[in-house]
Amino acid sequence: MHRLNVLILGPASFISTLNELRPFLKFNALFENINANYNIILFHVDALKDKKQKELIESNDNIKICAREKNNIIENCDEYLNLPVTLKEINFIVENSAAKKKFNKNSFIEIKSYLLNKNEKKFSKSENFIILTEKEIQLLELFLNNNKPISKDKILSSVWNYSTDADTHTVETHIYRLRKKIADKFMDNNFINNNKDGYYL
Repeated sequence: MHRLNVLILGPASFISTLNELRPFLKFNALFENINANYNIILFHVDALKDKKQKELIESNDNIKICAREKNNIIENCDEYLNLPVTLKEINFIVENSAAKKKFNKNSFIEIKSYLLNKNEKKFSKSENFIILTEKEIQLLELFLNNNKPISKDKILSSVWNYSTDADTHTVETHIYRLRKKIADKFMDNNFINNNKDGYYL
């Protein structure tokens, strides 16, 4: 696994402390190098007093970890380091926040105007949702990863691992049920389409 690049922002004392710890950090610490390629911003709460650093922190979409005195609430932070902090805690919070972001990224999928939460098996739009089966999720992912219609045989082999000459109505049955679920809940009768070449979104 490649090491994470973490941009460090804050007062001189904070920077020098982390610089001394650099050989023991499990990530690449980048000091004040705002043009570098980084995954996370680790900043001391005092960085928000500096206009330039504050703008950088607030306009950034990367993971933000704020080092602060305990219970000092800072908005728009993904994680907190409560000062004083141990080296072990620093490494843990940085690695854990990156793992969490990756997990969440892989768990939520946008499909047309819907959102699929793979962990909870929820397929939602606005306040409405339905619960999907594992096979229904696999079907949706298969459709999503293909830009053209997918044949019944390809669906059988990809989702059910059946041979293409298997005589089964599995695909039709599952797609019928999924279409009905979506139509009943969202009044959407055109979510899964089909033509002579197969099924598609």
